[in-house]
Amino acid sequence: MLVYVGTYTSGGAEGIYVLKLNLASGELTPWKTIKSVTEPSFLSIDGKDRYLYAVNETMEFNGKPGGALSAFSIDRKDGSLKFIDQVPSRGAAPCNVIVSNDGKFVLVANYMGGNVSVFPVRPDGGVGESVSQMQHTGTGPNKDRQESAHAHSVTLDAKNRFAIAADLGVDKVIVYKFDAATGRLSPNSQYATKPGAGPRHFTFSHSGKFAYLINELDCTISALSYDAERGVLAELQTVKTIPENYTGQNTCADIHISPSGKFLYGSNRGHDSIVSFAIEEKTGKLTYIEHTATGGKTPRNFAIDPTGKFLLAANQNSGSITVFAIDTETGRLSAIGKKIDIPAPVCLKLVPNFTG
Repeated sequence: MLVYVGTYTSGGAEGIYVLKLNLASGELTPWKTIKSVTEPSFLSIDGKDRYLYAVNETMEFNGKPGGALSAFSIDRKDGSLKFIDQVPSRGAAPCNVIVSNDGKFVLVANYMGGNVSVFPVRPDGGVGESVSQMQHTGTGPNKDRQESAHAHSVTLDAKNRFAIAADLGVDKVIVYKFDAATGRLSPNSQYATKPGAGPRHFTFSHSGKFAYLINELDCTISALSYDAERGVLAELQTVKTIPENYTGQNTCADIHISPSGKFLYGSNRGHDSIVSFAIEEKTGKLTYIEHTATGGKTPRNFAIDPTGKFLLAANQNSGSITVFAIDTETGRLSAIGKKIDIPAPVCLKLVPNFTG
């Protein structure tokens, strides 16, 4: 596999890094570095592995408040990136980006802007100006982190009918109707977390009947039922991501489901671990398996390769990516001694290795 690494250039990184992952050994090796890209913190790749989209997580772009969205084509010969174009993200500190299932739109969550914006994709993979934007409002009880709306992620359901935005600042997961023809968003429903939970990232079960939300501030994961016809979420269960006896500081970050659909993983920053759960197929509820130390500080994002053999954890504050083997029967992780140093890694995206 090729591994595209989004980073913070303010943290010493040079741009977007491209690595090779050996699926036999789990070894990571450097391959390319795409420089002159400012704060490419979060990445997304279209379904046909042709284009890569990166948010530029800045507070100012072209002399105006806000961040940007950059589009690149992926060279199928060597995996390198060719810059296509860049547009304002319509809000400060964009922190999450996805591509619609049909590749026609890119959606961005602007953290400091507190909104979600939709951008059309041109035939050449470039992006046009935003065609829809939904502004969030409100506050939460955590005065340091919830003084205003902070859209932290946006996710589309399997049928491209609804867009789900997790807003850390207002303790809500907001479900929008998504018009797949025009890219327009319109209000549909809301799911409210516990006050001060700080919803961050969201993912669907393979069946689409359930969804899972990781809450950054109170260090929990919520299992939710999902009504795909109405676009409505309801809570089934909420579990802690850190041990009961842990008294240190911690915030949660990323969440992913194994390719088998049997296991759920979440990252803890402070406890510096990946927490593992088994998913009960019929009920969607979670059963705790274990905590695994990530071998570095502040695991921001992590990724699981499509074969389900390896989990790669990006340790942002120690500048490293650590590889773990996944036991496909039990879901347990084991360190295999494979690590690579990358400054301030934030996001990992895997695609097939075109380069041989």
